[in-house]
Amino acid sequence: MARVVIAGGGFGGIAAAVALTREVGPGTVTLIDRRPDFVMGLRKSWAVLGLEPLERGLRRLDQLDGVDFVQAEITSVQPTERAVETADGMRYAGDALVLALGAEQAPQLVPGLAEHGINVWDRAEVERARVALEGVREGRLLIGVFGMPHSCPPAPYEFALLARDTLPAAVEVAVFTPAPMALAVAGPEQSARLEALLGQRGVSFLPGHKAEAVSRGVVQFADGSQQPFDVLFGVPPHRCPSVLVEAGLAGSGGWLKPDPRTLETAHDGVYAVGDCTAIALSNGLALPKAGVFAHAQGEAVAARIAATLAGRRPTATFAGEGMCYLETGRGEAAKTFGSFLADPPQVQVSSPDAATMEEKREFERTRLAAWFGR
Repeated sequence: MARVVIAGGGFGGIAAAVALTREVGPGTVTLIDRRPDFVMGLRKSWAVLGLEPLERGLRRLDQLDGVDFVQAEITSVQPTERAVETADGMRYAGDALVLALGAEQAPQLVPGLAEHGINVWDRAEVERARVALEGVREGRLLIGVFGMPHSCPPAPYEFALLARDTLPAAVEVAVFTPAPMALAVAGPEQSARLEALLGQRGVSFLPGHKAEAVSRGVVQFADGSQQPFDVLFGVPPHRCPSVLVEAGLAGSGGWLKPDPRTLETAHDGVYAVGDCTAIALSNGLALPKAGVFAHAQGEAVAARIAATLAGRRPTATFAGEGMCYLETGRGEAAKTFGSFLADPPQVQVSSPDAATMEEKREFERTRLAAWFGR
């Protein structure tokens, strides 16, 4: 019987596993992840700000119907053999291998960040962040992007807007990024719409701020300037998982670069999806690292693998279309959407409204139900 090994249980890995199981049948997929469960990143901001618990969106990966789930740390990838090895000494090989390991977070690359900041991109830090905010009734919350690229580009601004909507007026909220604008992939005009909204809602926006170090109560920048804080939420530098670099699939400091449409790597039967990849756009930027793209890539790869296993020529491709929701507070949300692989990319930022906020909630509900059942 054909087997497909999927390394990583995030958006891309789950989407590929579910689609393949439905197309080829139960028992086809072995899904491996170090975590026992899945939760969408949108839950982190809700949990940190005390809006909704993280646990309400948690689902166990062993609940994926027809998928063989293995909870283990992947320590080695052998692309020529379409195989992986895990920390417990087990080896899993297949007729196809899907690499969906996401991105590693590396706060250690910025001196003082781990000691003085809170990594709100790390699920394990959510409770610490919530407690830190509970005690803030005046002072300054600083939200900082400490490296590019990072997963979910709109999320720092969502954190800032929701914090401004939730915290007392005596707390100043500011957000900085090393990028020249809030959402470079959307272009100056569309990015300016988000920047204007930040200003209208009372959030200070600091573009072009490349952080070099953090000390107690202060972030130091490359141009010699500083920004003070009482609480620092940091988006740490992201890196391609070291296990993929060690396998020769990505250079040091680089990312996997599969075919943008088929997601095939240079190794036969090996595909890469999601945040561990770098897919170049026609404007010289990269496809944003976002769950919606990983999801679409996973389904495209599943269709290609299913066709190959059935002896058919695969035709499914990744269209490069998608969107990211951005909550703005006051019960509203906007979204960044468009055709990212177009030449040039066609990307827009919508105006916030209550209907889009409900659409975001429905997105979580329908995805979890489709994957894990009700």
